[in-house]
Amino acid sequence: MTPLLELLALLAAAVAVVALFQRSGIPASLGYLAVGALLGPYVAGLISHTETIRLVAEFGIVFLLFTIGLNFSLPQIYALRHTVFWLGTGQVVLTTALVTLAGWALGLPWAAAFVVGAVFAQSSTTIIARQLSDQGEEHSRHGRLGLAMSVFQDVTAVPFLIIIPALGLAAAGSLAEPLGWALVKALLAFALVYLAGRWLLRPLFHAIAVRRSTELFTLTVLLVTLASAAITDSLGLSLAFGAFLAGMMLGETEFRHQIESTIRPFRDVLLGLFFVSIGMLINPAALLAVWHWALLGALGLLGAKVLLVTLLVRAAGFEPRTALRTALVLALGGEFGFALLALGLAGGSIDSHTAQIALAAVLLSMMIGPFLIRYSLPLSEALLGRATPGAPNAPGSAPHPEPAAANAWNQHVILCGYGRIGQSVANFLERERIAHVALDLDPTLVREAHAAGEPVFYGDATDPAVLEAVGLARARLLIISYEDPAAALKVLQQVRAQHPDLPVMVRTRDETHVEALRQAGATEVVPETLEAAMMMVAHALALLQVPTARVLRRLREARSDRYRLLRELFQGDPALETAAAAVPRLHSVTVPAGCAALGCRLGQLELGAGVELSALLRHGQRILDPATELLLQADDVLVLFGSPEALAQAEQRLLS
Repeated sequence: MTPLLELLALLAAAVAVVALFQRSGIPASLGYLAVGALLGPYVAGLISHTETIRLVAEFGIVFLLFTIGLNFSLPQIYALRHTVFWLGTGQVVLTTALVTLAGWALGLPWAAAFVVGAVFAQSSTTIIARQLSDQGEEHSRHGRLGLAMSVFQDVTAVPFLIIIPALGLAAAGSLAEPLGWALVKALLAFALVYLAGRWLLRPLFHAIAVRRSTELFTLTVLLVTLASAAITDSLGLSLAFGAFLAGMMLGETEFRHQIESTIRPFRDVLLGLFFVSIGMLINPAALLAVWHWALLGALGLLGAKVLLVTLLVRAAGFEPRTALRTALVLALGGEFGFALLALGLAGGSIDSHTAQIALAAVLLSMMIGPFLIRYSLPLSEALLGRATPGAPNAPGSAPHPEPAAANAWNQHVILCGYGRIGQSVANFLERERIAHVALDLDPTLVREAHAAGEPVFYGDATDPAVLEAVGLARARLLIISYEDPAAALKVLQQVRAQHPDLPVMVRTRDETHVEALRQAGATEVVPETLEAAMMMVAHALALLQVPTARVLRRLREARSDRYRLLRELFQGDPALETAAAAVPRLHSVTVPAGCAALGCRLGQLELGAGVELSALLRHGQRILDPATELLLQADDVLVLFGSPEALAQAEQRLLS
């Protein structure tokens, strides 16, 4: 077939298979692999121009690494250094070392064994995130930790992009010289891209953004990505490494979100093509001869990662059950391993026979992995025993609430979260001699606070049994003090199902989730940023010698009106504020002479649903909350409040 017909066959098969896989809840990446295997040279043989496809598909990894770099800038990596950085790095390094030694002991060349170790060290963020979300455990302790470590693996695995190509060059001689040169080149590439990012990229994207051209912005993103990849390629390093460096530099700019949105379509399509090219490497006939090695490899991969991650997470201070469930989440292989495998094949550091076994082992682990995540709780109970909230706490572990002690609490306050806000509230409650108890999922914090005599226990507030164990039935008030809207909604659902009359106060960062939390049953929702503005207002009015009673009345009115005065804000250019594009805002409309609405009463204006008249500007005088009997005059300026879409419709009605 001609290249065009091959491409059409590839696209048609991809659409059909990926749609079928997604409908069945199977990750799309496995669908692309299946398409490559079915249409590749070893099965149907419909695709003959495999090298061309692999050349184009390599850009999928380039854009993937660019996106990873965007989301992991240097300040973010430094901020995560205490927990996730060391756990993620330790898991990748130790898994690679253990599998490398095992492979070398089984007779593999050390270079091939290292590549297999690097491939086995990866975990599939896509499968982990989807499975945890389907189970409603994405906000659990083990879910958050496992997902954070899987995402961070992609960053800690970036050095493999430098080492694996060097292994091919060192196959016939010493490793020290090619690896040393590779590291020198990597440092040079980092310096070039870093300097370019600091002095050129930010001004460049600022100049492009001023043009307000989506086409020009997209072209610039592609140019920067491919130019960075070309720099590292010219130095003998991988294309993906250069793209990753460019992403890290741009991740520190204010254009990061728009760049990520622009690059996503290219990344997704080309990454799918990359998985198709990996699928073409699968030789079913060859796998039949080595299926036992592939199964052994998959079991070794799963077993090694469960053991190592459990020990690492346990050493970091987490309880045994959380450590084991986190390890089960991370046990499966990952798509990034396919990229490393392709890099090893291209560089000659691993032969096709060994690559077939490693590829099949990773695929098997990705099929078994979702079941390990789904049944992580029964598996942990089978290995560690059933969790009993009333059981004594192990020495040095975080204390759990005991159901037997629930009767001791009465007319108390339950604090969900014992961070900065929770501890501040607890301090005031203690001074007022109001009984309270707190729940938190940070074992170190709980252990330290409990040792100091604070009524703080380790527990997940989204679990009804944990809430009942701290006396929810006799509580006077429940406060959700952590900033997690999804978890807060889940707590509200649990509380309202059992105790519909219990007052519940919820903290949130801004007004975005206020209505959803109120509808879910929150008695009071406290938006942190708006309350900070209220405090600024109170202090400003006090300094201006406004009577205290009037200040308190103004604040009370603002709160009873759901912070309307603080939400009625003018927004900047929506092209530069894409994240807030749908947030309600103020908008001024000038009424021209000859407008059909002239002479109408303000109360009769057809503004439409969701639009309110906030103020009227007439002859330079600003009238707040104008009377509905006022007649509309020429050159009046109506200050309207509503969503951008509703405001546009209201303006069209007024001026038509």
